[in-house]
Amino acid sequence: MKMTVRDVDWQDKRALVRVDFNVPYERGTTRISDDIRIREAIPTIEYLRERGASVVLCTHLGRPNGKPSSEFDLDSIAARLSELIATPVTYVRDAPGSLASETVGAMAVRDVILLENIRFWAGEESNDEEFASALAKLGDVYVNDAFGTAHRAHASTAGVASHLPAVAGL
Repeated sequence: MKMTVRDVDWQDKRALVRVDFNVPYERGTTRISDDIRIREAIPTIEYLRERGASVVLCTHLGRPNGKPSSEFDLDSIAARLSELIATPVTYVRDAPGSLASETVGAMAVRDVILLENIRFWAGEESNDEEFASALAKLGDVYVNDAFGTAHRAHASTAGVASHLPAVAGL
């Protein structure tokens, strides 16, 4: 039987949540044209926060081919999520590095952090063991709430789940 977020005591735990915020933008702008994927993750995010977890989100946007690209950064997504949940979302321009580790280490209960576009690192799509291990250090429990990407054997889906207790989101 697959466990879900309802099967975990979240008090004072960090949830590393894989979401699918690969949203469309209005052509030539940074305005999100359809935020349904962000809205669909809110029940899981709020469930975790209400139960005393801090929430570390990771997602991809587009196909940056393992390299940083301003075209695919997550500024607009962090801003929109912050509006939707009416709480500040800290956008960290890092994923498995020291900036992410420091920011996650300073989190308070119920804080929300959005890591940089996970596909800026080549280790994501190749399911690199070292990359997955580094991501896993950012959480206590892994939550897969990105059901549209759950079939991919990437570091933020399959790899991380081999390092942490893993549950499904709502």
